[in-house]
Amino acid sequence: MRITRIEPPRIGLGKGTAPAVPYDSLHRRPLAPEGRFVRLPKLLLLIAVACSSLACSPRDFLTRRLAANLISGSEIFKNPQVFWLRTGIVSNRDFNSPDSMVLQHRGWIIGTEKKCPPGVDPPPCWDVVLSPLGVDVFRPLVSDTSPGIGPMSLRVARRELVNITGISKAGTFADVEFTWRWVSLNPVGAALYDEGVHYRSTVAFRSYDDGWRVVNETVKPNQSLEEALRNAEPTAP
Repeated sequence: MRITRIEPPRIGLGKGTAPAVPYDSLHRRPLAPEGRFVRLPKLLLLIAVACSSLACSPRDFLTRRLAANLISGSEIFKNPQVFWLRTGIVSNRDFNSPDSMVLQHRGWIIGTEKKCPPGVDPPPCWDVVLSPLGVDVFRPLVSDTSPGIGPMSLRVARRELVNITGISKAGTFADVEFTWRWVSLNPVGAALYDEGVHYRSTVAFRSYDDGWRVVNETVKPNQSLEEALRNAEPTAP
């Protein structure tokens, strides 16, 4: 009986030939150039085995990319910022609020001092109207063709996720810290919100059978996304 030895594949290297990948004596496993067996990192091997047996999905691992996608895709995060333009008789407090002062500085509204009607205080009160420049700015933003009869609601800005700054996990719960900013949708938003100001928030995540989800309801001691955005603290960009 004739026994034929099967050689490993060879690649031409000019003069002579050499095995493309060194094998052990029984040709069962490839060897590293120094003669050592090639081994995959144990962690990667364990993850591959576990995922093949449990049918893992990308949402099973709370990475920064997944956290960013879930936060920015949340309906609460995508809700636009609404500004209420109030005209007519307003109190002295409303007329001198930060937003009103911005509109006055831009020359978009004009106030004439008036006597306060019952239920409106503190005095003095102001009769607020849009200036001709203000009419040009606000008219394209409202459905009413004759702005000046308020209050009027305007969508002026949207949130934009800047960065995920940290993830702290504890079992099936996690806290994700992130920074975000306002992006203006129109000239009013650009006047009221500085896009260079970043806000820092922390939101709760929870692991379910289908993967991680952002918490949209209050789960103490964790903080919902709505609370996180409401309690955001300005931070340096």
